[in-house]
Amino acid sequence: MGLGELIAELRMDKGLSQRELGKLVNKSDSAICNYEKGVHIPDAETISKIADCFDVSTDYLLKRTKFKYSIKHLNNHLSSDYTLGDLLNTIIQLDTNNRKRIVDYIGILTVINNVSKGPKQ
Repeated sequence: MGLGELIAELRMDKGLSQRELGKLVNKSDSAICNYEKGVHIPDAETISKIADCFDVSTDYLLKRTKFKYSIKHLNNHLSSDYTLGDLLNTIIQLDTNNRKRIVDYIGILTVINNVSKGPKQ
């Protein structure tokens, strides 16, 4: 599945028309149609807006990861009363593919953490 097909799938899953998605990302419905058909590829800013609209990562849209949800989405679902034991029990119950996604997410968080610390002195 290419980028256009993925945009169409996410749009339909959310129950949006091409016109409604276009309004959310400041593009015409014909531009959205062309993205979905693969006639044109959205620019980086539009890809970012589309990802935000569907609460997925840009890496997911660009097929750089199979991990669908954005960091913001995941952080909203964690709470301070969720213990490490709870987390491990949850991971153990996941199938192999979802455990691999957890590893991907940890990798993403590691990169974000390292970037936010800045260069080592």
